[in-house]
Amino acid sequence: MYPLTYWEQIIRMKDKSGKFDLRLRIVHHAIRYGIKPAARRFTTTVRTVRKWLRRYRQEKLAGLVDLPRIPHNCPHKTSPVIARRIIELPKRYPFMGAANLKNEFHLSVSHTAINRILRDHGLVAKRRKKHKRKNDLGKIKRNWKLFGQISVDTKDLKDIPHYWPQMKTLNLPKYQFTAREVRSGLMFLGFANQKSASNACLFARIICEHLRNCSVNMKHLKFQTDNGSEFIGCFRQDRTRDGFGATVAGFKAIHKRIPPRAWSYNSDVETVHSTIEREFYDWENFESIKDFHRRVASYQACYNLARKNSHKDNKTPLQIITEVSDKIDHAVARLPPLMLDLLGPDYITKDELTQRGYHLPCYP
Repeated sequence: MYPLTYWEQIIRMKDKSGKFDLRLRIVHHAIRYGIKPAARRFTTTVRTVRKWLRRYRQEKLAGLVDLPRIPHNCPHKTSPVIARRIIELPKRYPFMGAANLKNEFHLSVSHTAINRILRDHGLVAKRRKKHKRKNDLGKIKRNWKLFGQISVDTKDLKDIPHYWPQMKTLNLPKYQFTAREVRSGLMFLGFANQKSASNACLFARIICEHLRNCSVNMKHLKFQTDNGSEFIGCFRQDRTRDGFGATVAGFKAIHKRIPPRAWSYNSDVETVHSTIEREFYDWENFESIKDFHRRVASYQACYNLARKNSHKDNKTPLQIITEVSDKIDHAVARLPPLMLDLLGPDYITKDELTQRGYHLPCYP
């Protein structure tokens, strides 16, 4: 007699061959010595021995294999009529998923059943990976006009663990103003202790002056920002080539805002924020605010002049600018970071601030 019962042995066996061998020994023992001695020998019931002996006599060795547990019929199976309709709908509406098809066409089956039918017939479109969408978007942006759009955003530096203690001790800037030219990836940085409209206006104004001095055509330039309070009212409402719109005062550059909660529109400048935090703020240790100015100026110069971008054919921003246009001065990539608190409001007149709806006090 085996120390374990037949059922305990079956449960412990992971492979089908072990179960088959055990049942074959039971059948051979029953044929030679009888059913009851076989039941005692293998610690099982007479009914179990009779079952496997009967299957062996009917189907030989094939009868000792487990039968499939799939039911012979399914009362809840989707009818062929509904299945055909489900198959036809995605051909007319390929943008709709299983849940939308169920709600729009009042189908009587669940969205999981619809999805199963679509998947069985190869009608479920695979979602494109994020990196593939990014690469495709990068190919489109390679055909954009040089200095056709500059994306502008602000970065809060107070939530960076490595930078925050140094900021409190050395009185380093709390906010970063970032501008990035979409076609070449050229980056401009500005720093301030306040995320205000005056600093945003000053940042945009100095960049426009720099670009104009470097022979950049300002007629096709657009500044794109989000809907933050520092950008609302920052740009003057004026008549543009497309009607009335927001412009940088004194320049032909146009200002446009992204739709609310559409952060992906500013993905170019958001990429810079993640890169500079990983490569600069998480590593650098500053001795003073002057040391901060020197280090961030070195990083911006390296980013624009030497650092190759894998998403732009492993070229630097200056290389792209040189290849696309030979009329733009190479000094366009050498604008140092702007310390907006030190510059003050001298670049913006009082009349311009009044036209924007802001009565801001001057710095002492």
